[in-house]
Amino acid sequence: MSAMKIIAIDGPAGSGKSTVAKAVASRLGLPYLDTGAMYRAVAFAALRRSVDLTAADALAALAEQLDIHVAERVVVDGEDATDAIRGPAVTRAVSAIAATPPVRAEMVRRQQAWAREQGGGVVEGRDIGTVVFPEADLKVYLIADEDERLRRRARESGDEVAQDIARRDQADTSRAVSPMMAAPDALIIDTTGRAVADIVEEVLSRL
Repeated sequence: MSAMKIIAIDGPAGSGKSTVAKAVASRLGLPYLDTGAMYRAVAFAALRRSVDLTAADALAALAEQLDIHVAERVVVDGEDATDAIRGPAVTRAVSAIAATPPVRAEMVRRQQAWAREQGGGVVEGRDIGTVVFPEADLKVYLIADEDERLRRRARESGDEVAQDIARRDQADTSRAVSPMMAAPDALIIDTTGRAVADIVEEVLSRL
């Protein structure tokens, strides 16, 4: 085990990673970071400022300049964007943001800096175990039946957002830079039909 304990939890939308990551962090007394909210924060700012989502240089400059604070609330340049980053406009835009190499490089830099400042933590995302923290103490990749994932997202966000998220999963899996995939040494857990408490216990049992 390293002095800085990192638990990486990855997986597609609706797999339960946010719920599980928060619960694991609470049980261990570790800080928690939702890296997806960081990409959504950049998408939110790009839409607000009418930045061309295909302009890599402009998106990179924006990502480097933004003040992003991700905790229980998500604050972007002093504005509470917690609700807005989960809306359909940002959900549709975030794949383009996440597929832009210089934006990813900046977000990875910030995520690694966060972990150093916090002394470790439970980090949730789509490339945490493969790219951001390949030496994490534990790598977990959650999956679930596609129908169940869509039902979960629809309950949370409505049918339109659920379909947008399904399209994002496809885009994130097939993108050239840091595609979403399980690390070779990740613990793969199917959350379909399982209680959150059972999944959390399985994760903790591997530490």
